[in-house]
Amino acid sequence: MSAVRALVLRTAGTNCDVETAFAFERSGAAVQRLHVNRLAESPRALMDFQILALPGGFSYGDDVAAGKIFANELRFRLGEAVADFVAAGRLVLGICNGFQVMVKMGLLPGPFTPSAAQQVTLTFNDSGKFEDRWVHLQVCSRTCVFTRGLAHLYLPVAHGEGKFVAPGDPALDDLDARQQVAFRYVNENLQPAGYPHNPNGSQRAIAGLCDPTGRVLGLMPHPERHFLPTQHPRWTREGLRPEGDGAAIFRNAVAYFR
Repeated sequence: MSAVRALVLRTAGTNCDVETAFAFERSGAAVQRLHVNRLAESPRALMDFQILALPGGFSYGDDVAAGKIFANELRFRLGEAVADFVAAGRLVLGICNGFQVMVKMGLLPGPFTPSAAQQVTLTFNDSGKFEDRWVHLQVCSRTCVFTRGLAHLYLPVAHGEGKFVAPGDPALDDLDARQQVAFRYVNENLQPAGYPHNPNGSQRAIAGLCDPTGRVLGLMPHPERHFLPTQHPRWTREGLRPEGDGAAIFRNAVAYFR
């Protein structure tokens, strides 16, 4: 059986591509890290892959707004290729800055077309500062490919613009009704809670979103930073687990094509 192929797309300011590639490789995928300019030279090459990952970082220094420049670049240079990729049943994962890119290019909440307008956003944290902490997440979607078999996760966040905002309650209700809310921030008892459990003030504590098909996922927390059990901040006191909480997200993605 040929290996599932994953593309980790990077640009100036991306800084989590190596960790994301490592997570996919350890999950059984054949991974290529590629600069967006190389893909723009041959957009159809995207179809050589089953999984597209947009990793974390500060693309183009997050000038204008976090992820906005990279979002415009993908939409206007690679929009048709991305739309065809999603329509062909492939998977897309966006982490932190990748999630910011996805909402600002219109890929989430979807469905995506190259002319899709931005529907939601990720903006400045209510705390007014960069939030670097570990958070508890409740898995909310029954349709998301990446979260199959999962109930809750413990992952780190590191962002200054992670507050999820939708146009209003009807839009938020629709996301819930369509099973598009992938994760919510909760406390250690898996109950709704405010800051610092919800580190950015996201509406309805939304930490991650998937498209209507469940094959496109964006989340602010970093699953690649809790892939190994030794990455847990208290593993020496609480014991070493078989794997980090984020590992299943990558494993589910690779298993989808097997």
